[in-house]
Amino acid sequence: MRTKAEIRCVIFDLDGVIVSTDEYHYQAWQKLADEEGIYFDRQINQRLRGVSRMESLKILLERATKNYGEAEQSAFAERKNAHYCELLKNITPRDMLPGAMALLNALRAGRIKIAIGSSSKNTPGILSAIGLRWFFDAISDGNNITKSKPDPEVFLKVAQMLGLDPMHCLVVEDAAAGVEAAIAAGMRVLAVGFASSDPRATMHAKDLSAVTADRILNA
Repeated sequence: MRTKAEIRCVIFDLDGVIVSTDEYHYQAWQKLADEEGIYFDRQINQRLRGVSRMESLKILLERATKNYGEAEQSAFAERKNAHYCELLKNITPRDMLPGAMALLNALRAGRIKIAIGSSSKNTPGILSAIGLRWFFDAISDGNNITKSKPDPEVFLKVAQMLGLDPMHCLVVEDAAAGVEAAIAAGMRVLAVGFASSDPRATMHAKDLSAVTADRILNA
């Protein structure tokens, strides 16, 4: 009987897993939509989880009453990000989600590699704001990938950075697109938050306060 490969690295999505920036994203998209007279609500916003900025914009523009060219769309994306970055000035370590820091410290104490795998280009700024900019063994984010989730590129880059086979990595995700990306990368996945009921995941938990390092390593 084939034994399970040991977990040597845990890759965390950032937004919705380690830190709560959901409300900031929603407010930034809502402000852009209001400026352009496009209908947008929290239900539509749920579809943006784990999706790149340009893919998110396409979803927002589904309710638009006119067509926008590539240059206009790029300008919209930059404007949304400007709104978001302004809101991010309010972020502090208090915005970290329950159990996140305790789990990170437990994994580090157990000499397990810890990494970030996020589609966000704002990852460095967010990590700096919560005091974790240099805490991780590897960071792959929207600044070094060309394909967003559900493409597995962001997670495979982490494995490459650390010289690990994907089978030795476990991803922690809160979005369906992220769960799909982890599976496509050949990695096990712990689904939390909005993805906690995703049947495709290896493990499930409401948030990281319900997870121990030992449970992850035995996934």
